Amino acid sequence: MQEQDIEQAYSAKRAFFDGGSTRSYAFRVAQLAKLKAAIKRREDEILTALHADMCKPVYEAFSSEVGILYEEIDYAISHLKRWMRPQRVGTSLMLQPSRSRIVAEPRGVVLIIGPWNYPFQLLIAPLVGAIAAGCCAVLLPSDMAPHTAAVVAKLVGETFDSCYVSVAPGSGAQLGPMLIEGFPFNHIFFTGSPKVGRQVMGMAAKHLTPVTLELGGKSPAIVHADANLRVSVRRLVWAKFFNAGQTCVAPDYLLVHHSVKDEVVELAKGCIREFYGDDPERCADLTRIVNRRRFDTLMGYLADGRIAHGGRSNPEKLYIEPTLLENVSLEAPIMQEEIFGPILPIIVYDSLDEALAIVRRNRYPLALYLFTQSKRVERFFVEQVEFGGGAINNALLHLVSPKVPFGGVMASGTGSYHGRRSFEAFSHHKSILSTSTLVNLSFFFPPYTSAKLKLARWFMR
Repeated sequence: MQEQDIEQAYSAKRAFFDGGSTRSYAFRVAQLAKLKAAIKRREDEILTALHADMCKPVYEAFSSEVGILYEEIDYAISHLKRWMRPQRVGTSLMLQPSRSRIVAEPRGVVLIIGPWNYPFQLLIAPLVGAIAAGCCAVLLPSDMAPHTAAVVAKLVGETFDSCYVSVAPGSGAQLGPMLIEGFPFNHIFFTGSPKVGRQVMGMAAKHLTPVTLELGGKSPAIVHADANLRVSVRRLVWAKFFNAGQTCVAPDYLLVHHSVKDEVVELAKGCIREFYGDDPERCADLTRIVNRRRFDTLMGYLADGRIAHGGRSNPEKLYIEPTLLENVSLEAPIMQEEIFGPILPIIVYDSLDEALAIVRRNRYPLALYLFTQSKRVERFFVEQVEFGGGAINNALLHLVSPKVPFGGVMASGTGSYHGRRSFEAFSHHKSILSTSTLVNLSFFFPPYTSAKLKLARWFMR
């Protein structure tokens, strides 16, 4: 795509937004309904594309990439009128006779940059918020999932006027900087790695463009001595190997109390065999690695510990067996970087303080999962660890509900979305003070007498 074409696309959206068409409730709801209908119409094509890009099982692809969007769109439609309504707030006594309100207005023309691991959902979910907020949008899909990117382009092209929402075709590595630095978008929503997130934030600073960054990090799963092990390990293994571990909130490593470590490892081996069979390479329910570069990186991690289970691979099929890794040093490469693959390092701890110190070596994870029956242990980790969100006695599922925000903290991201937070991410909240003209108090105006100062001190005590 030539820079001139990008400029024309951007200018068309700016003109469309300035024309005011996106601001009405009726328009926004209609576009959300059109989006859902388009996804339903092309559902099979979307699932086929996801399988072509990463061999995603239909169940995982539908539940995590399509079905979750239906719920997100329905929630936005049913709550949008209330979200758009100006919020009346109290007014301090010294400002009377006045009334105060907060008005949510659309930010304008926004840029949404999607990742490759959930290439449909993580591009369209922010779009739901942008539409609900009344914005125009440019979408930049990941070129590492080309089949899904093609379906997105087709779906958006047939559903929306290009002056309203469009897809920027081409290489994200080339187009991203061109879009971010070349045009003053009113907001940028990026999902991807912390490394690229820093670059996006730096480039956005040229135009002082606000950003939402949904990044990642080393999200710990902690299994305490008092956990219900059979239930906990089953949930943990499912969450870790869902999408072959290529999930930003996947349990990145396992911290397990020394007293239950051996039992946890044996239970995990049993769950892997139950879920994927004795030969997971033949299992249709296991996603493949996205490309050879990622495959080679993951295979390099296997030298960082002793393989307790798994470890087999097939580079031609980009297949890596669900793997448990023991005797892993905290200094090993696998413990310095987000794994993003089907390898689970297992670290033993003796005390809560020791576990906390390990977590803080990779501070600000996107998620934390704690398996315990103790409220004291739960309070300890929830209060002591800064993390984006998480679950107690579960994993992964906290991001499903549109009723709670999803986002990171510091290195794992800035800002949040889902449900109302998506609407707020793409809105500017404008404060308005309305004052009656029937009374015009001289309190604020010169000359500033001692009596006025005395009144100010009384009002602002």
